Amino acid sequence: MTRTILAYLLLTGLIACNGTTDKNKAPEHPTRIIFMIGDGMGLSAVSTSYYFGEQPSPFDMFKHIGLINTSSATHKITDSAASGTALATGTRTYNGAIGVDTSRTAVRNITEVVSEMGWNTGVVATSSVTHATPASFYAHVEHRNMEEKIATQLLDSNIDFFAGGGKRFFNQRSDSVDLFRTAEEKGFIIDTAGLDGAAPQPDRKYGYVLADAGMPTMLEGRGGFLPDATALAIESLSAGGKSFFLMVEGSQIDWAGHANDEAYLLAEMRDFEEAIRVALDFAEKDGNTLVVVTADHETGGATLSARPGESGGSNYDDIVITFSTGGHSATLIPLFAYGPGAEQFTGIYKHSEIFHKMVRSAGMDEPVPDAAAAD
Repeated sequence: MTRTILAYLLLTGLIACNGTTDKNKAPEHPTRIIFMIGDGMGLSAVSTSYYFGEQPSPFDMFKHIGLINTSSATHKITDSAASGTALATGTRTYNGAIGVDTSRTAVRNITEVVSEMGWNTGVVATSSVTHATPASFYAHVEHRNMEEKIATQLLDSNIDFFAGGGKRFFNQRSDSVDLFRTAEEKGFIIDTAGLDGAAPQPDRKYGYVLADAGMPTMLEGRGGFLPDATALAIESLSAGGKSFFLMVEGSQIDWAGHANDEAYLLAEMRDFEEAIRVALDFAEKDGNTLVVVTADHETGGATLSARPGESGGSNYDDIVITFSTGGHSATLIPLFAYGPGAEQFTGIYKHSEIFHKMVRSAGMDEPVPDAAAAD
């Protein structure tokens, strides 16, 4: 009898332990994805977080890290349009393309895929919202310069929240159409003044377009737009407990690299890091959110170098950013992942694989590409 009682107690304990383990087990699939792109952000730009930042780096939160090859289908060095399209659709294409393959055929992007699952979707950028990277997540045009057409497609897309610059592509157009009025007719609440409005309402769509072209630089006083817009997007898209996909771009890291401007680069990186902190804070509390941070390519050939000494040699205690080009480079790009599904993002692979990894991590069926569109 004693043995029977002991065996019963042991079995009960094991069941209780298993139950506790299952209850506390991390979710297999994320129900929310925040995809953060530091345009032009190479490893040197990421490294500035450790040498120029005044607080612990948000990159310390990531335990799953990869390296990305960003070459386009037509060039060893990509532009933002081809890379943005690869990230958004899983299809490598020609430089300049937005949401189309090398035969100029539209390919489905991730916001279209997740919308069919009932997810909300949003894009935030410090460029115009019609610029190459954000456009790749909702538009399908033959060339990135077609920003008026891209703006029109934004309002017909599945996007529920957008924030950035680009007013002139909506209400200062060559066809004299006021797309802000059109947007309101399509159910958007449009704000061209700032982010300080009423709290987002469930099942409403929002558009914040706050500059004629790109947003001001951080050095010009942009302030907390990017982290604030990230927080507002998360609040809006998750209202009512909804699942969502959000793309956030630190657009002007790229512009600083093109300009070979150290102060500009550092200011934009610190701003992007604040947005990453917002995303990670939400993901940590939520428990069902996957955060992926990467870049579309590296810009400027940035290197963290020892400052040359006045009488020759180098001062190894003084770091300066040096640049090797005013354009893009072919260097591999770091990727950081946090949350359910993050383990899928380690290794070295093409940027087009990120789309497929996000879709698989969320437990979704991948779209079957046309033969011409296959990577």
